[in-house]
Amino acid sequence: MRSVLPALLLLSVALVACRPETVRAPDAYPLSGTVSGRWGDSPRLRFALVGTGVPGAVRNDSAIGQNLEGNGLSGWQFGFDLPAPGVFNVAGVYQVVAFDDANNNARYDLGETVARNRKWLVVSPVAARLPEVTLPELLGGGEVLPAMTVRSGWNVYDQSQPLSGTNPAPFTTLTSYDLSR
Repeated sequence: MRSVLPALLLLSVALVACRPETVRAPDAYPLSGTVSGRWGDSPRLRFALVGTGVPGAVRNDSAIGQNLEGNGLSGWQFGFDLPAPGVFNVAGVYQVVAFDDANNNARYDLGETVARNRKWLVVSPVAARLPEVTLPELLGGGEVLPAMTVRSGWNVYDQSQPLSGTNPAPFTTLTSYDLSR
């Protein structure tokens, strides 16, 4: 009986780890907003976290919890989970993009119709002064973010607004991350 107990405990841990994620209402995710624009007939909309981190790892991940609701005529509401800070990089600069997964491979590929905004998600495990960031070609290249001070966790930097004491701003829930084409 003693040898069976550890095996049962290990099996129960494995089953819990494999259980499907619960789909929540869009506004119940840490990041939410609307998607608008022309997408054509029957788009397969998905969302991906794309960007680069320190140390220099490019990320293109659409296997993150997400939900999309709506009919497309008046737009869609979406929700997206964000990884805990420090899980995949020390620090990084990312965007969540909506894309039409035309080849149905659950990954954003260059050439697929995409929507994004001018808000960058900057993550850091500690409050820090980050140097300027140049993005890799995968994300369009050439775009540079200025050096900035961020707080621990997720921060949002709105490129359409001047850099200030409130831009970038830390957040745990961001409900205005609207995407359009």
